[in-house]
Amino acid sequence: MGDNMIRRVRHFFYCVFWIGKDKITKPFIGEPNIRTIEETYEKIIKDKVSVSRFGDGEFKWMAQLPQNTFQKPSKKLQERLIEICKSDEENHIVCLSDTFGNLRKYNAYGREFWGCFMGMYRKKWMKFLKPGKVYYNTNMTRPYMDYLDKSPCEMRFQLLKKIWENRDVILVEGEKSRLGIGNDLFSTAKTVQRVLAPATDAFERYEKILEFVKQLPKDNLILIALGPTATVLAYDLAREGFQALDIGHVDVEYEWFRMGATSKVPLKNKYVNESLQGRDVGKIEDEEYASQIIAEIT
Repeated sequence: MGDNMIRRVRHFFYCVFWIGKDKITKPFIGEPNIRTIEETYEKIIKDKVSVSRFGDGEFKWMAQLPQNTFQKPSKKLQERLIEICKSDEENHIVCLSDTFGNLRKYNAYGREFWGCFMGMYRKKWMKFLKPGKVYYNTNMTRPYMDYLDKSPCEMRFQLLKKIWENRDVILVEGEKSRLGIGNDLFSTAKTVQRVLAPATDAFERYEKILEFVKQLPKDNLILIALGPTATVLAYDLAREGFQALDIGHVDVEYEWFRMGATSKVPLKNKYVNESLQGRDVGKIEDEEYASQIIAEIT
C-alpha cells in the first residue's frame, strides 16, 4: 500500500471517528438557536443592526487553538471575541456558522469539515455561547461555495446588495482585499470610500483603525473585511452609534458565484486566504479604486 493510500485510509477513519462522536454526543451537548441566512438579511435591512460574525477561525482564536492564518495569537483578541460572542446589544447581532445541526445542506467538503470540527469542538464552543440567546447566520456573506443547492444564491446576493442600497459606504479592508473591484457587488451603493489596513496582523493596529473610523460621519455604513479584527471592530462601532458589518470574504464568495466555481480558486489581484496560490497578490492599476482610498493605516 502506497503512502498516499495510507494517508487516505487514515483520513477516512479519522473522519468516521469524529463525525460518529458528534452524532452520539450532540443530543446531550445541544446546539444554539441560529436564524437562517434569509432571516439574517431581513434583520439587518429592517432594523439596521451591526453584525459580528464567528466562524471556525474566530472559535480557534477564542479557544487558543493553533491555526495557519493571517493574524498572530493575542490574549486581548481572545478576550474581546469571548466578550462579543455572549454580548446582547440592541443594535448589534452575533452570527454563528449554521453547522451545529443537520449538515445535509452542505457539499461533501462542508459536511466532512464541519462534521469533524463539531465532533472535536462542539462542547468547547457551546461554553462560549450565551444560553437562550438568538444568534444569526455567519454565512450571510458566504451563501455560495459550501452549499449543495446553489439555486438560492442569486436571490441571496440580491438581498445582500439591498443592505447598502443608496447608502454611503466606507470599506475598511486589508490592503490587498480590493472588495468590489472588477465586479458589481457595490453597484447599489450611493458612494464607496476605502480605508486600507494591514493585510495581516491587523489587530496590532486596532486602536489606530478604530480611532480613525470613529471620526467619520455616523450615517455612513461601515463594511469591514479584516478577519477577527472585523468581528471586534463592528461591535465597538455599534456601541459608538454606527451601523457596521463584518463582511469577511463576501467579495471572494461573490466572485466564485459569478464564475460558477466549484472549488476555492485564487482570484487575480485579490487576497484569497483559503487558497495558497491566492496569497501572492500583485499590484493593481485602477483609477477608480485609487480615488476611493481616504486613508491607509499601517
